[in-house]
Amino acid sequence: MSTCAKVSRDLEEPLAGTAATARTWLLVEQPGPWGADALTSSHLDPALGRALDEAAEGTGVRIALIRRPGRHADCRTTAERQVYAAHTAPGNVWLHSATTSDPERLLDLDFAALGGGRAGTFDRALGGRPHPGGPLALVCTNGKRDRCCALLGRPLAAELAASGVDGAWEVTHLGGHRFSPTLLVLPFGYAYGRAEAHAVKEVLQGVREGRVVTEGCRGSSAWERPGQAAELAVRAAVSEDAAGVLAVVRTEGGAPHWEVTVAHTDGRRWVVTVAQGASSPPRPQSCGSPLGSPARMDVLAVRELSRTPA
Repeated sequence: MSTCAKVSRDLEEPLAGTAATARTWLLVEQPGPWGADALTSSHLDPALGRALDEAAEGTGVRIALIRRPGRHADCRTTAERQVYAAHTAPGNVWLHSATTSDPERLLDLDFAALGGGRAGTFDRALGGRPHPGGPLALVCTNGKRDRCCALLGRPLAAELAASGVDGAWEVTHLGGHRFSPTLLVLPFGYAYGRAEAHAVKEVLQGVREGRVVTEGCRGSSAWERPGQAAELAVRAAVSEDAAGVLAVVRTEGGAPHWEVTVAHTDGRRWVVTVAQGASSPPRPQSCGSPLGSPARMDVLAVRELSRTPA
């Protein structure tokens, strides 16, 4: 049994906006400008955007628009779109890709199955298959949500693309604006804040090797906010960097105090005490916003339990 000292985690905003978890990501290429609510305020048919949003609600699927880094011509027609689906839950991590000239086919997806980690619905509806390339580096650049994402995110995305990172995309919204530039890496689903190009390349190399780089990491989108902090705290406490070996299996309590159980595939378990506090000194929640005290996740203790059979 062991206990670690209090460790503060800057996780003031949930990674997935109002729904803090996103075990499955559905990414749809949409060039051109994006509004604050990109699914209904871009050159994607707003009726389709609303239908997709409704279809995904409550399923664990998060839909985001993506576009290649660089100048974005205001073209209203897109001949063919790249589409990705990624499931991030440990034990069933996958990334599939497809192309389509008819985005209406996205409505043929079984969103409940997709959110549950079943890739078959994506493959049947869109002719998808396991992604043959490397990991995806998704940089938030939606300046209509927060100007920092455009001011800081777009140069990072462009630098990654110019340096040969094939999986670099701009993405509509990840949350955590004040940590811009923010980054999501798939298929493992870890988010990073204040990312720099050299660090992103280290993160992507880690993904290729099955490792999680924790420097600058804001947690996995597979877990709710207390779980994000708890998993990272266990990784730090036991120097564990292997991907897919830790899972949040129980969260008890409610704001502002939780007891989170984290399990290792080798049978070890930990109970992590997480408390919600207020950031100090005052700071803006996002670019241009007034000073405030955003909520933060503080890890108070990490306690190892007796080993259970793996």
